[in-house]
Amino acid sequence: MKIAVIGYGSVGKKFAELFCSVGYEVIVGLRSVPVNPIPYPHASFKEAAKAADMIALAIPFSACADVLPGIAEDSKGKVVIDSTNPLNPDWSPKLLGQEDSAGEEVSRLLPGAQVVKAFNTILADVMDKPVRDGQQITAFIAGDDDSAKHIVANLAAKIGYAPVDTGPLYTARYLESMAHLNIQIAVGQEGGTDAAFIYSQGWEI
Repeated sequence: MKIAVIGYGSVGKKFAELFCSVGYEVIVGLRSVPVNPIPYPHASFKEAAKAADMIALAIPFSACADVLPGIAEDSKGKVVIDSTNPLNPDWSPKLLGQEDSAGEEVSRLLPGAQVVKAFNTILADVMDKPVRDGQQITAFIAGDDDSAKHIVANLAAKIGYAPVDTGPLYTARYLESMAHLNIQIAVGQEGGTDAAFIYSQGWEI
């Protein structure tokens, strides 16, 4: 399976590394030609989305309204992993209202895709360390399509996480609040970004 990683910042780099480590083929989608070489095939956002079987978003939520319409056609029928969180430039929560979430907005921007919220509660600094003190970090997953969630859950399990299904895509609202809490502890209170959520209930693969 080929996965398009859309964006190559701190999350995109970890995604590419983790997916390749368990045998997935990766193509990185970039806005422009990289200044420095990267160790993965790369193309434009649109070309990467078109070439892939699955898409993983690794861009800021603030960029989604600009970027996603350009890959909407090429994401139709594909699983799209949404790892974004609604944040202001100072890392404070960007409030979308109690009846909306970044995940739901991504789904509206990609109406033909099977959007699954996942990995947004995991800080980039620990993303490549899925086991902490002998326990797997939890990968919370939300989506409206059960088969798409199983695909993402299997991917999460392969790279070392313990996936947990939180229900329909609207539960992304809760997951994004968890991410806001994580960032508040790590950044706002200087607790450090070397931390993660561990939930006792795992997914039955």
